[in-house]
Amino acid sequence: MRPVLDPEQASAYIGAEPKTLANWRCQGVGPKFIRVGRKIVYDPADIEAWKANNRFQSTSQVAA
Repeated sequence: MRPVLDPEQASAYIGAEPKTLANWRCQGVGPKFIRVGRKIVYDPADIEAWKANNRFQSTSQVAA
């Protein structure tokens, strides 16, 4: 089983604040997360997939 990241570790991995990840979870726009009871964790593979889907060539591109 792969190790998972808590929100603090995931935010450092992404380069965003933990509060930003919390907002993204509420808005449904960030990387997929796993809820284990009250605990939130992130699979690094899900973060990489999210990053790959959010790559753009210019600022005029629209997210699909």
